[in-house]
Amino acid sequence: MVCRRPHIFATAAADPGPRPGADGGGVLAHAVGIGRPDEGGAIVETRPPGHGVPAPPPLEGTRVVDLTRFMAGPFGTAMLGDYGADVLKIEPPGEGDGARAWGPPFAGGESIYFLSVNRNKRSLTLNLRHPEGVALFLKLVDRADVLVENFTPGTMTRLGIGDDVLRRRNPRLIYCAISGFGQTGPDRNRPAFDLILQGVGGVMGTTGEEGGAPVRVGVPIADIAGGMYAAYAIVLALLARGRTGAGQSLDVSMLDAQISWLSYYLGLYLASGEIPPRRGSAHATVVPYQAFACADGRYITLGTGTDRLFRQFCEVAGVSLADDPRFGTNADRIVHRDELIPRLTTLFRTRPAEEWLEALAAAGVPSGPIATVDQIVKDPQVRAREMLVEIDHPSAGRITIPGLPVKCSATPGAIRRPPPRLGEHTVETLTDLGVPAEEIRRLRREGVI
Repeated sequence: MVCRRPHIFATAAADPGPRPGADGGGVLAHAVGIGRPDEGGAIVETRPPGHGVPAPPPLEGTRVVDLTRFMAGPFGTAMLGDYGADVLKIEPPGEGDGARAWGPPFAGGESIYFLSVNRNKRSLTLNLRHPEGVALFLKLVDRADVLVENFTPGTMTRLGIGDDVLRRRNPRLIYCAISGFGQTGPDRNRPAFDLILQGVGGVMGTTGEEGGAPVRVGVPIADIAGGMYAAYAIVLALLARGRTGAGQSLDVSMLDAQISWLSYYLGLYLASGEIPPRRGSAHATVVPYQAFACADGRYITLGTGTDRLFRQFCEVAGVSLADDPRFGTNADRIVHRDELIPRLTTLFRTRPAEEWLEALAAAGVPSGPIATVDQIVKDPQVRAREMLVEIDHPSAGRITIPGLPVKCSATPGAIRRPPPRLGEHTVETLTDLGVPAEEIRRLRREGVI
């Protein structure tokens, strides 16, 4: 999601935040049913078992000024924070990140949507339209490693604080701009939400049943893709800066991210000139590779990515379809898809889902249930991977959020801080900059913070 209106900004703290294993503001986090805080309140880190004392996280000491809101930018900056970056989230006084209002549900007045992507950050408030706010902003930029924003292209330039201005002040600064359509091209100024980009970027054109209405992917993949590519680009730029000493500007487009995710769908069209039809859960170039309903009404997935796997499936099912010349190879099965799939649909309805899953697993044939969220949170594999983490939030109480998907053996990430309350760290960061208490009160009265 791209913001059309600028945020408001506050300054960074001099202290880069707690070191790994330190009590981040009294917050105790642990993997549900797996890890527990130690007696000193240390936060459990996410790494494979069997390794010794970890090194500091890879991004420790990296200062990130985060002007983003909603999903795309916050998702990416949370990834940086998970691995040690000191992320300073900048929000408008009074209203904050627009995602704070997205709900219900709310927990203790806090939006669950907001809480899901804003861990490991501090919240600072400052008005970027006020000259004193800009002055404080520039002090922060002078000491920052990374600045991330997701305004409509040109917004920061109109405020007089575009990437050229900021990078002249701080040549080591990595300036990352996330937008719906990119900083160039005829659509650069178009507003964008995840839904819009899923449509424009072709993802909805590949999703849903043939002949039916296009279907939005349930999770905001356009936003998430933009955030992931932003985090990836920032790490690349940090590596490059380590060699050259210079920062750079990064242009991350959610449209570009969606086009890259079209992957083989785009290749199919470019090679054949034919638009791949929507196929529901089925695969364009592998058959069978889709969901089937079983005797008890439950659906399971079957993925026979090789001819050997298809033959193994047929052995489990007790059928000789692999010996039929129409179905012997994947190329044959694609040609005769409309003959094979109805047979398999009938076949799967002869046994309940669990019986199919057990038999297929025993034979090494890839398959699985269609899990709902309530089933996912009980899944032993999800628990074993520490993908559900409980944290204490000062307003929301004890909440559970997704864990870290990347397990580093030597430099693990950790959830060190809960998502911040609006402006929670403004006073402490201004104080650390040497702003007197009376001056802070004046700035608040005048709407600067």
